[in-house]
Amino acid sequence: MEDEKEAAETLRWGLAEAGIPADVVHNGRDAIERAQANGYDAVILDVMLPDGPDGFAVCRSLREMRVTSWVIMLTALSAIPDRVSGLDSGADDYLTKPYAFAELLARIRARSRRENGMRNTTLSDLLIDEMARVAAVSGVPMALTRKEFDLLALLAQHAGRVVTDEQLVDRAWSYESTPNSGLVDVYMSRLRTKLARAGSGVRILSVRGVGYRLELEGV
Repeated sequence: MEDEKEAAETLRWGLAEAGIPADVVHNGRDAIERAQANGYDAVILDVMLPDGPDGFAVCRSLREMRVTSWVIMLTALSAIPDRVSGLDSGADDYLTKPYAFAELLARIRARSRRENGMRNTTLSDLLIDEMARVAAVSGVPMALTRKEFDLLALLAQHAGRVVTDEQLVDRAWSYESTPNSGLVDVYMSRLRTKLARAGSGVRILSVRGVGYRLELEGV
């Protein structure tokens, strides 16, 4: 639709004025092709796309192709099931229309600051490569969900020190509704199981009422 194309061009112009160059495409097939070919830092993706796959399908395809660009859903679909679908498809953030451009810009800048601080962390047999989003034990990659990776990476950055529940929630659920109090425990349990199955000497300790600490077994 012409009004949607005009809105996309307005967004592109606003990003350019903020020093962020952007390309614009108007259907899902072109979005997949362009994102795969160019390796963008970020993809702003509308759910309601004409002529082909919708935004959810595009995002799933990008993740299946191992495209690691940060994906923010920008859509009028604001119901909780829609937000869940977007995040489950592999999106990193979700902003509903009508939105404030200043907020979108702030989220992009916040993400950029976080990525500029990314690094490789090695603890015994565990390697965390934050840019590639790979966690490996003795050179063998672990199968982690996006949130599991984010939580493990944060623990590894602060190895030997306690990371509070609040810090963990802020890292993995920064733009989502606050999870219930037991959800962090569930993720920590999953990570413990996966580290053990991988034969790692790294373990996650619970500090009751405070948070968690990553350390070497026997230390």
